[in-house]
Amino acid sequence: MNVPDRGHIDTEQRNSRSDRLDALSVEACLRVINDEDRAIADAVNAAIPSIAAFVEGLVMRMRRGGRLFYVGAGTSGRLGVLDASECPPTFQTDPGLVIGVIAGGDAALRRSSESLEDQRSGARADLEEHNLTSDDTLLGIAAGGTTPYVLGAIEAAASRDCLTGFLTCSECPLPSGLDHHLLIRTGPEVVTGSTRMKAGTATKMVLNMISTTAMVQLGKVYGNLMVDLRATNDKLRDRAARIVATVCDVPRADALTHLDAADGSVRHAIIMCQCGLTLEEARHRLHAHGGNLRQALEASK
Repeated sequence: MNVPDRGHIDTEQRNSRSDRLDALSVEACLRVINDEDRAIADAVNAAIPSIAAFVEGLVMRMRRGGRLFYVGAGTSGRLGVLDASECPPTFQTDPGLVIGVIAGGDAALRRSSESLEDQRSGARADLEEHNLTSDDTLLGIAAGGTTPYVLGAIEAAASRDCLTGFLTCSECPLPSGLDHHLLIRTGPEVVTGSTRMKAGTATKMVLNMISTTAMVQLGKVYGNLMVDLRATNDKLRDRAARIVATVCDVPRADALTHLDAADGSVRHAIIMCQCGLTLEEARHRLHAHGGNLRQALEASK
């Protein structure tokens, strides 16, 4: 069987700064890893223009009802599923808004099934159940940029006129139909080829940036507060009360009263408190401004 030679890929190169890793003390080993990690933020920073262009297209489609799909295999797939799974508890999104797809399915989250990443047609079958539309966005994630499963996913999404992005940590040939290449130049790993390290950290950072910025643009955040929050347990009720009290500059007891009147919705409680509206009026005001709390509040001035 002919095995493709991936020796030219940046993330597969040997790192001269860690070539005696096995001879180092525990502390020295930790310092080498930490020194390499320091460069990751700069690599991400250099890619912000390309990340911004991707997010702008994503937000435009989400406002039309589109969804975001992360697709990857191995570490890349697990990171995509992780970021997708954090959106509902953080931003009160529907679980179907940001979707993580990993080669091998959920079982691959705990047990390696990396052999499935070699199937270029595998992602097509996994995506079919989601009925992709031109309002959807798909971000393929592959540190080295060569994963057949991910390349196939991008091509499948492009055939449905989705917005497509490709997040890699190495230069690579690009799949047909790609709209945005998000290249994060993390360089050789401390342990050669172990892309769960620098490439994985960079990927986690970029996915955090993409989902958080998209949700901010969609009105899920006011200032730096998670205002699209519904108080459904004691921890969330406490957080919600502090948010309402902070934004409205009212005592905690008053914030709790407004929350109760708003059925636990922070955004509605804030509008009711600030604008003197009923819950139904607050719902109408927020809907009229696309869910954007700042715009809803400023409309009353």
